[in-house]
Amino acid sequence: MNTLERKTDAASLHDPLPSARKLKTIDQLADIVATIKAEGKTVVHCHGVFDLLHPGHIRHLVEAAGQGDSLIVTITADAGVFKGPGRPIFNHSLRAETLASLEVVDYVAVNDAPNAVDAIKKIKPDVYVKGSDYIDPEKDVSGKISEEAETVRSFGGRVHFTDDITFSSSSLINQNFSVFPPEVDKWLSEFRAKYTEDEVVSVLEDISDMSVLVIGEAIIDEYVYCTGLGKAAKDPILAFLNRSMEQFAGGSYAVANHLGDFCKSVECITLMGEVDKYEKFVSESLHPNISRYSVTHTGAPTVRKRRFVDQHTGAKIFELYFMDDSPLDEKTEQGMLKTVEERIKKADVVIVADYGHGMMTPALIDLLTKKSKFLVVNTQANAGNFGFNSISKYPKADYVCLAGNEMELEIRRKHASPRENLLEMTEVIDCSRFTVTLGRQGTIHYETGIGFSQAPALATQVVDRVGAGDAVLAVTGMLVAAGVPWEIVAFIANAVGAEMVGELGNRHSMSKVGLSKHLSALLK
Repeated sequence: MNTLERKTDAASLHDPLPSARKLKTIDQLADIVATIKAEGKTVVHCHGVFDLLHPGHIRHLVEAAGQGDSLIVTITADAGVFKGPGRPIFNHSLRAETLASLEVVDYVAVNDAPNAVDAIKKIKPDVYVKGSDYIDPEKDVSGKISEEAETVRSFGGRVHFTDDITFSSSSLINQNFSVFPPEVDKWLSEFRAKYTEDEVVSVLEDISDMSVLVIGEAIIDEYVYCTGLGKAAKDPILAFLNRSMEQFAGGSYAVANHLGDFCKSVECITLMGEVDKYEKFVSESLHPNISRYSVTHTGAPTVRKRRFVDQHTGAKIFELYFMDDSPLDEKTEQGMLKTVEERIKKADVVIVADYGHGMMTPALIDLLTKKSKFLVVNTQANAGNFGFNSISKYPKADYVCLAGNEMELEIRRKHASPRENLLEMTEVIDCSRFTVTLGRQGTIHYETGIGFSQAPALATQVVDRVGAGDAVLAVTGMLVAAGVPWEIVAFIANAVGAEMVGELGNRHSMSKVGLSKHLSALLK
């Protein structure tokens, strides 16, 4: 019987989903493979996302099956698919069921690990099969194909690359199942016509040899999840039941974490409290590539922002600040100036994340504007400083990144167009390069002598806006310093923003592999 013909037997007539018998865990596959090999048969292993099954996939699997006696397919779990918001289109359960329904496939498992290496170690296939687009390991943005191949060979197996027609699931999805409105699809189409995937993704390498110094307040972000109980019996207040809490390294630590995977050297200078310092938590939360230098704020706590969130809806109910934003005493300020003076010399780029909680004194600002090789600045408007944390306290910078409301506060003009306000910003601070994030309207960018660039928002869902601005500041600051064209900066800025608003706060940081895959998927 041809392997592509469907087998019908008595059992399948009474089984609503016969293919379900093919669905296994990775550990179960290890036992099954041992049995198959004991019978002297050859095991073939394919791994991928298989988001939108197409003819290229089918022919790939048929050729793979021809390399042995039993074909096992593992798929990447949803959490490991770094192709941007809205991807995968189909969850891993549906993807696994679809593959299991194919006669040519013997077993399917979902792989929870971030790559196929662990699955290969357990399955120990005789043949590991990948598509022809993986023949050149340098074109693999994940950098894992070489490690996968070495793992297969370490067990005496071999790697086979199929050579047949190929399609891109991402390209088919972009063309036929786009999650974006027509105007965004039009912009992306025009951008794809102007820049290749390689041209865009390769700019991330432009910042890989750069050293960056991040300066700003340390903030501990807390999310307390609770459920509503109702109105209190004796007072006109709502009562909630505490369920759980998450903590993330925020503020300047979040900015530094976003760059840990991209730059050669990342150093971070922060102000931490003498009270509730959170030293151990911070150490465990930072990317291993980050060198941290903290100055203690005598008598003050490390800044904490506690948000109470309804567990069912995700809506924020209330926010509580723990901080002392009074002016720094002379000893603390001198310690900060000395630390910055020592570290600023080696930095190609200095990124100031100014949250307006007392760290950025006039003397420190003066030092930064005089000694930085390339100065990137954001002055954030938040509940703790609203109206008082102005970009105009910096006499100059090389690049400024602000949110739209922060620009409006600075200009004191609410209803003008972003372009009008941006032009006026050039009179506020001696700076020639600007990015302004506009939420659902995307981003707008301006450089004196070059003009404006604009890009639409690429987010498909918004879970939490906290942290998105920090990520955009970090990544665009480095790209602008490296001289990357503004259109590409704008595109990447919105991809970064989309990734961050799809998650709660600073739960995850940008990764080079993840962002590369996201950009590639958008450009197919």
